[in-house]
Amino acid sequence: MTNSTTIIDRRFRRFSTAVSVRFSAVSNQTSAAAHHHHRAKPQPPVPLARPPFLSSHTAFTKLVDIPATTPTKAITAVTSILWEDLVNSPVKDGYGEFINKRKIQYAEKMIISAFVELYTGLGLLKTYSYLKTVKRSHFISSDKVVRLMDEVESIFTKNFTRNDRKKAMKFLKPQVQKGSHMVTFFVGLCTGCFVSLFCVYAILAHLCGIFSPNTEPAYMEAVYPVFSVFALFSLHLFMYGCNLYMWKATRINHNFIFEFSPTTALKHRDAFLICNVFMTAVVGAMVLHLLLRAAGFFPGNVDAIPGILLLFFIAMLICPLDIFYRPTRFCFISVIRNIICSPFYKDFFMADQLTSQIPLLRHLETTSCHILSRVFKTHHPETCSSGRLYMEITYIISFLPYFWRALQCVRRWYDDSDVAHLANMGKYISAMVAAGARVTYGRQDNNIMFFIVIITSVTATMYQLYWDFVKDWGFLNPNSRNAWLRDDLVLKNKSIYYMSMALNVVLRVTWTETVMHFKVGPIQTRLLDFMLASLDFMSTEDFILVI
Repeated sequence: MTNSTTIIDRRFRRFSTAVSVRFSAVSNQTSAAAHHHHRAKPQPPVPLARPPFLSSHTAFTKLVDIPATTPTKAITAVTSILWEDLVNSPVKDGYGEFINKRKIQYAEKMIISAFVELYTGLGLLKTYSYLKTVKRSHFISSDKVVRLMDEVESIFTKNFTRNDRKKAMKFLKPQVQKGSHMVTFFVGLCTGCFVSLFCVYAILAHLCGIFSPNTEPAYMEAVYPVFSVFALFSLHLFMYGCNLYMWKATRINHNFIFEFSPTTALKHRDAFLICNVFMTAVVGAMVLHLLLRAAGFFPGNVDAIPGILLLFFIAMLICPLDIFYRPTRFCFISVIRNIICSPFYKDFFMADQLTSQIPLLRHLETTSCHILSRVFKTHHPETCSSGRLYMEITYIISFLPYFWRALQCVRRWYDDSDVAHLANMGKYISAMVAAGARVTYGRQDNNIMFFIVIITSVTATMYQLYWDFVKDWGFLNPNSRNAWLRDDLVLKNKSIYYMSMALNVVLRVTWTETVMHFKVGPIQTRLLDFMLASLDFMSTEDFILVI
């Protein structure tokens, strides 16, 4: 309840920012009711800064303060003043600032978005009055929230949709699109194609001797990293689809938590469809690659197929056309941008995912080096692996996800003044040190580095396990009514939580493979690395499913 009300409070405060304008007009102060569910006293309305598109000579004499709780009447006055100023004062001043139609439309779009945010927050606040855990109080019996929603509907309909209530409700209360049977059909079709093509690939690989000890090492050195990128990314999509399904089954409003639009948010069937289409195309390219190699085509041209496929998917990701889930693609790009720009942003969910996708990032590094160095034609992969710059970038890639996450913890500590965020930052710093030690040990195999790897990795693992069980999951509570768990559980079956705890411990110690030096061939080493990378990522997804 506390986390949910905090999210609503943040949305209401963000509403006042979305309409941040200072104007000269008379305002009727309305009573605050949207924050009545909080015990804290309502905050007074904050004077807001004038936007840059208002000319300095605009002749008004009074101030409008837009309160964060009931700003509807004030915003209506603001809209009228803006349009009146557009008609009456389209004159440029000495600095070239003036009001034009484009800027007014932008301001109106901001106000419409603010109305939608307010209406959504009021609707969520209304639903809390029906919770069984909320005791009988004035908050439940009061109809102020309902009256506020009616007022928002009335003013929005009058000012933005020309009294067309049906059109207004499409803005204020967009209908969530139902799952399409066509999507389900294509999920099954692509799954069957993927399984069939994978069986064909396994047979062709066996006949061509790809996995035999005498095979040409160029295939595993040049082609394998590209296909590993696709496989790990597809696993990420598949697990995200599982998360979406579990959140829907347990009635977790993830769209509200992540601030996704209900009309464009990805559903679990869509995630499975993207994953299956992705892997069907990848395995099809792998089969085509083996067929062309067996047919005697020039290896330099054939081995370029994985690189071409990677460039095609990157082009699809940044394609501006409204095809293939454009809102989701652009949301992903913006989240990656926010992570790179840490600590200016706090998108920690995806940043946590990246900490377990370091093998994928390193394969991307190898693939990029192979493309730039034309390894697919020269068949000399040692050009990249032996380069000094390549080794330095490997360290950077191993550090960056933990470094970004640590910066986000610093930002959250700066905003919330909670020392727990600094302790969380220590967890990522310890993981960063352990990752650097393991990379160094892979190149300097000696006793000193062995002990450094053991000490740093054990410390980081214990730190992570403690934080997972105690801080994030809230487990290991001896006084809980659920033995060694927490009082409130999302899933009814307690055995799932105990199994997840045991699985998390096993997956957290997969780093031991780097120091045990199993005596296997280069092909088996590649496959083992891929399997451990998949398990490492699944440990993060196990945490998300249980939390």
